[in-house]
Amino acid sequence: MHAYRSHNCGDLTAANAGETVRLSGWVHRVRDHGGVLFVDLRDHYGMTQVLADSDSPAFAAMERLRAETVIRIDGKVKLRDASLVNPKLPTGEIEVYAVELEVLGPAEELPLPVFGDQEYPEETRLAYRFLDLRRESLHDNIMLRSKVIRSLRNRMWDQDFNEFQTPIITASSPEGARDFLVPSRLHPGRFYALPQAPQQFKQLIMVAGFDKYFQIAPCFRDEDPRADRSPTDFYQLDLEMSFVEQEDVFAAIQPVIQGLFEEFGNGRPVDADWPRIPFAEAMLKYGSDKPDLRNPIEMQVVSEHFRGSGFAIFAKLLEQDGTEIRAIPAPTGGSRKFADRMNAFAQQQGLPGMGYIFWRKGEDGQTEAAGPIAKNIGPERTEAIRQQLGLGEGDAAFFLGGKPESFEAVAGRARNEIGRELGLTDENQFKFAWIVDFPMYEKTDEGKIDFSHNPFSMPQGGMEALEGDPLAIKGYQYDLACNGYELVSGAIRNHKPEIMFKAFELAGYPASEVESRFGGMVKAFRYGALRMAVVRRGSIGS
Repeated sequence: MHAYRSHNCGDLTAANAGETVRLSGWVHRVRDHGGVLFVDLRDHYGMTQVLADSDSPAFAAMERLRAETVIRIDGKVKLRDASLVNPKLPTGEIEVYAVELEVLGPAEELPLPVFGDQEYPEETRLAYRFLDLRRESLHDNIMLRSKVIRSLRNRMWDQDFNEFQTPIITASSPEGARDFLVPSRLHPGRFYALPQAPQQFKQLIMVAGFDKYFQIAPCFRDEDPRADRSPTDFYQLDLEMSFVEQEDVFAAIQPVIQGLFEEFGNGRPVDADWPRIPFAEAMLKYGSDKPDLRNPIEMQVVSEHFRGSGFAIFAKLLEQDGTEIRAIPAPTGGSRKFADRMNAFAQQQGLPGMGYIFWRKGEDGQTEAAGPIAKNIGPERTEAIRQQLGLGEGDAAFFLGGKPESFEAVAGRARNEIGRELGLTDENQFKFAWIVDFPMYEKTDEGKIDFSHNPFSMPQGGMEALEGDPLAIKGYQYDLACNGYELVSGAIRNHKPEIMFKAFELAGYPASEVESRFGGMVKAFRYGALRMAVVRRGSIGS
């Protein structure tokens, strides 16, 4: 027999009854049932129940076991009584009667338990990461990541992409976070940067003629941890394609991502209709460039109904340039109690509140509007709002006003909250959308023009577009949103040096700085460059 095991702890079934077996693993927990000891023995593959009574030579050793001790046991497989079968375990029909036990690795008192789902401070979990990873949920997450990566590789290879690895030590490149820096041994006082993404390298791979590239790339970003990503454990699917337009990219990506969600989504439906939503439309309707389309609510501009109205707050606001009033419809939300809850939500977000109207049946049996705003603007205007929003009796609408950039984010969160509170959001599905036509530039708080997304993207309209208003220029940039999260970010890349120099000039970067910081890429573009597209999938972490 093998020195440590004849079977894994997830192997044994009723078909093994009567066999003598050897198992090794960790003591998940010990239970004393009055003269009979039970040990749940765990390894990477599963769990097996082991028992010993006072007649067993292994009983005395089993009495001294601590949780997470590593042991080897020899024993005989027995069928459990029908009433004791555990259908939740693949090994739930059997147990192993231990006749010999050897401690392979004793365990001290644990700083955090592996058994159970107790929450412990993050500092403790990270200090004892090896214990934390023994916990079922974390172990399953790591295995899921491994399976997802394998599936991604297979899907990319099936589309004739080639996998290459790009350098880790490199020069700094502008991305969404700060660089991690590595001091140079040969050049004291100077530093290399760890790549936030392999952006420049993969573009050079396309210029070198390899056509389709992908990589499961480590990304080093000096930023605060996020709920869905850690700066120390951040990998992404990175790919690049040659001789493509935006729709070619979408056609290549959809079967990869959709197939992945169908494979690992636990049976939840995956909507195959992926609309293209311009950035401006996404911000107007959803208050977010990563909208959750499971929620059917769409915001609308209702400024004209308040202009010159008796609701002075909004009427005066609309006298200022660049302001508007936006409505968030709330089907079935037509009660003062719900309106008060949403007002409290707005106050938690740092706003004084949200105006609202709700519609109910009046004493005459007709639908009437109620709430402070309704009293101030009158029945004709409230009816026009109701008609525009497609609402009826028992419904409500909430209102936010000002310059859109000052309230859009809160409006988006309020839309999500209303959808959840009223049960309008169908959480048992995946809905995707491509967000397109991102603005190339934005105005900083100091009034300067700067890049709003990625500086290496091709502006729509090329050089001609760069001669006009920078704030009107859109880039060939796109994100893929799913259920309120950004999954993919990418762009058609700028491969023409003259357009690149002009694009950077508008943001205040002279040609000399572009040559200094990105000279290798600019040089490559002078020797037969091509139209290429980049895609980066969101983080693959634990």
